[in-house]
Amino acid sequence: MILSAPGKFSMESNKAADTGVPGGDCGYIEVVFNSPAPGRYTYSVPSGSNVAVGMRVSVPFGRRKMTGFTVALVSDPGQTDFEIKQIDRVVDKIPLFGPAEIELARWIADMYYCTEGEALSTMLPGGRRESSMPVFEEFSMPPMHEIQLSDEQTSAIEGIMSSDGGIHYLYGITGSGKTEVFLQTAARVISSGGGVIYLVPEISLTHQLTEEVRRRFGSGIAVLHSALTPSQKLVEWQRIRSGEARFVIGARSAIFAPVPDLGLIIIDEEHEGAYKSGSKPRYHARQVAMHRAAETGARLIMGSATPSLEAWYLVKSGRINGFSLGKRLSGGAVPQIELIDMKKYSGCISAPLEKAIRETHAEGRQSILFLNRRGFSYFFHCRTCGYESRCRNCSVSLTYHKHRDRLICHYCGYSEQPKQVCPECGSLDVGYSGFGTEMIENELNNLFPNLRIERVDTDSVKQKGSLKDRLDRFRNGEIDLLLGTQMVAKGLNFPGVKLVGIVLADTGLHLPDFRAHERTFNLIVQVAGRAGRFFPDGRVMIQTYKPDNEAVRLAAGGTVESFYERELEIRRALEFPPFGRLFRLVFRGKNAERTAAAAEEFASRFDTDSLPESAGTEVLGPAECPLSMISGNYRFQLIIRTDDFKRVHSLFRGALNQYTPPSGVYIEADVDPVSLL
Repeated sequence: MILSAPGKFSMESNKAADTGVPGGDCGYIEVVFNSPAPGRYTYSVPSGSNVAVGMRVSVPFGRRKMTGFTVALVSDPGQTDFEIKQIDRVVDKIPLFGPAEIELARWIADMYYCTEGEALSTMLPGGRRESSMPVFEEFSMPPMHEIQLSDEQTSAIEGIMSSDGGIHYLYGITGSGKTEVFLQTAARVISSGGGVIYLVPEISLTHQLTEEVRRRFGSGIAVLHSALTPSQKLVEWQRIRSGEARFVIGARSAIFAPVPDLGLIIIDEEHEGAYKSGSKPRYHARQVAMHRAAETGARLIMGSATPSLEAWYLVKSGRINGFSLGKRLSGGAVPQIELIDMKKYSGCISAPLEKAIRETHAEGRQSILFLNRRGFSYFFHCRTCGYESRCRNCSVSLTYHKHRDRLICHYCGYSEQPKQVCPECGSLDVGYSGFGTEMIENELNNLFPNLRIERVDTDSVKQKGSLKDRLDRFRNGEIDLLLGTQMVAKGLNFPGVKLVGIVLADTGLHLPDFRAHERTFNLIVQVAGRAGRFFPDGRVMIQTYKPDNEAVRLAAGGTVESFYERELEIRRALEFPPFGRLFRLVFRGKNAERTAAAAEEFASRFDTDSLPESAGTEVLGPAECPLSMISGNYRFQLIIRTDDFKRVHSLFRGALNQYTPPSGVYIEADVDPVSLL
């Protein structure tokens, strides 16, 4: 679809469109914008302007000035019955995108129901202008260390390199050397002239990995992360496009890096939900990686100690190549794991865990405590009438933060002063229930006044560099006990750690989401993996009120395969992923009745005549979302489960294109959602 002016479009192709020749006297260009407005818009170019595909241009758009992306050059736009406007100026000196990136944006737009301009904007690092390009050394590969690989590692590397592309999965227990397989495979690909993208779930927690990559690959790497300014990101982007940096490491959005001669994509901790975007376009980096690998012939390696259920199923069914690492290196061993039934104890720290912390410290070793809930306590309530203090904008309880003496919503940020009396019945018998990392820190300081204790969560490491500083001090033995949320569960490797304690393993079990048990299992296994990585005496203590729960019990027992097989049986019965595909539509608005009516009206378009005849397609809802209100918006969802993805995807797109929601109602379309909250 080619748009010739705002609001005007033609379904016919433009004549002599080009996507790869620098401009000048081409006459016309096609431009897309970071906006829901579909299609391409045609503008004229003044003679002598140096414009090329992939550059940004400033143009008039209605009564506004907007910056758009040039996606094609046109010598003849054909007959029009309206004036074609002229561009104001060219923003970039050299293109940001090439034909491959523009084609990738078209695929993203089609797959995830967004516009081409929205896709390109998501791919772009975000700088408004280019900083002066620094001078970098020529790419050079320092000699690889003389590392003694295990037979399992060698077999995995040779198996991956002997393939002509394809998808591979590296399943290995924590500490079994997956990273070394990734890096040595990357070294081989780069030595043969290829480029590498290495994805990690959260770049702020991977400075250990980044330092090792820099040491091995020198100046030929680019790191894309949130700490860079937009202009710095743009410089890195251009280094990658020019081939100066052939090894790119970064979080989710690094999958879009314009790496020439892409030969390898690595997705570390593949199971992590952070690889799924929570805003439009709601892409999954794993799906984008699979598409890029298929288009370029690159190898794709995914790896984890706790694979996603979808990946596990694909490996077991032989649809992707699987390699296993079953032995801990560096002298470590799988730690001893103990379940503690908290129904037998009062307080947040049980007697066995308290004793273990003291023993560990007496031996000169370190401990990590994990709790996936920040704040002091997670809800305020009245013991007389049962009132709970909830966010006025969201359908969630407020969390008490003692250091700020505020009740805070972790979804929208709303806060208020703690109450001294119940606002419902006037009772003075009010208090706080549950506990977060702030309360645990308070209790630990009372129990262990002689220990050097630090807390790591988003409340305590807001200052730039504070997270890295605390982790470095812990690694250097300057901290005895590290308490944290998921920040301490991923990718951390500390030689001095003997004891890992999970303060409460049940926090995510009862969420109304079909992945709740899978996430709980993965988190327990990942956190437990921080112990015993260098010495065969690691201990893991899991506190729980549900010691008989399958996810908790099987994670503690290390029976990974049993958990996956059991969970697959449940998913097969429900026809949920990996045995079916999901589409989710969330309707949100300030008016509950209008929002619910919009969801009902849209759902009525999916009647039995339009859906595939297969019994594997079903419309669920519309119904209130489990989190029925966020930031003052009422939320209703429609879910379609199907085994005919291609047809339903097309029907969904058609329905979205033909439907205009009422004023004040917004639609969020999600293909293959990872959460249904």
